[in-house]
Order: sequence, then C-alpha cells, then structure tokens
Amino acid sequence: METSIVGVGVSISDRFRTVTEEKSVRIGTLSPRAQRLDVKVTHRAYHNGSREEETVELTVTGKGPLVRAEATDNDKFTALDMAVDKLAEQLRRAKDKRVDARNHPRGAKLDKGSGALSGIDVQPASVETLRAVATGEIPIAVGDEGEDNYTPVVIRTKNFDAEWMTVEEAVDRMELVGHDFFLFIDARTDHPSVVYRRKGWDYGVISLTASAPPAAELAS
Repeated sequence: METSIVGVGVSISDRFRTVTEEKSVRIGTLSPRAQRLDVKVTHRAYHNGSREEETVELTVTGKGPLVRAEATDNDKFTALDMAVDKLAEQLRRAKDKRVDARNHPRGAKLDKGSGALSGIDVQPASVETLRAVATGEIPIAVGDEGEDNYTPVVIRTKNFDAEWMTVEEAVDRMELVGHDFFLFIDARTDHPSVVYRRKGWDYGVISLTASAPPAAELAS
C-alpha cells in the first residue's frame, strides 16, 4: 500500500514518517484491498500562539469506498494514534457488515405505492413532512442574526459527483466515512436523498420529490 504524507503549517520529520509507515501495516492488514493511504498533518495556533494543536487526517482509497478518519491533539504523534484507532474501528465495522450481509441478506424492498421500505429500519420522509419544511410550518433553527457579533461564515464547502445507490449502500458509505449523514441519489426512485443517523443505531432518510420543475409549475 502506497503512503503519502503532507504537512500544512508543519514540517514532517523522518521519525514521523517512520512511525506512520509502521502503523500503515495495521491498516493494510484490516483492509487488504487498500491501495493508498493519504496522511495530512495540519498545525494550528490560537490566541497569539498560546495554544497549538495538530490535526491528523487519514484517507484510505482502493478497490471499494473511500474511508476517512481524523483526530486532533497538541502532539501530532498522539493525534496519529487516535486517528489510526478510529480508522481501524471503521474498517472493522465495515468488515463485520460485509460478513453479516453475506450470512443474513437484507433484501430490502420498496413499496412504490406507499413509499414504505421493508427489510431495513429506515423510512423516506412523507410528502406532508417535506411540504411542512418547505412552507415553514416546521421551523428550521438558524443563528440569531440580531446579535452584534453575528457573522455568516461558511466553514467548509465541498462538491461531489452524484452517485446512484440504494439506501442500504448509502448507510454503509456513511459509516465508512464517519459522518452523521450521507447525500446520494436513490437508485430505486432517482430522487436526491440523504440518510442520517438518529439516536442509538437508528437511521432516517429524507428524499426530495417534485411533480414538475419550478418553471413548469409557474407556467401552469
């Protein structure tokens, strides 16, 4: 497995490269199909240098979905250990899911008439719920723009190519990248959808549907 290490605001020592290469063996054992491990170390200083921290991001790519984990500490070696532990746990869970899927096929089915899913503990959002959100009947929490110190700051923006997949595949991908939600296009309905983590081990699905494009609706 090829390993690439880059530093942002910090130099990468030979010792850190050596330790990273040693730990990559553990990752390669858990993910034999992995082809590349990208390691990004970012140094940040706060309050005129009175507090500093190192963030280590690990990204595994290969024959299969991308897997990512990150951790932050004031010592980059400690942050590396934490990130490797997180990544290893995600790889183990993905492996357990593959084994469970082979032994107990989920066989989820969609009832096109009612929109209900069977065989998996997720349900699409109802038309009534989507309409209530769109009309404001269900309020959306936002920041208090009346505060003097309010500043609309965009922290991070990412663009991805659209991917068609099933709800079950989207849940698996969400677990692999370690996020609380995952955006995709439902292969069964061709609707933009998002799966998200609820309390405990429950998941939810929100899908966008439209009877006609906005321009057509206005013209009618």
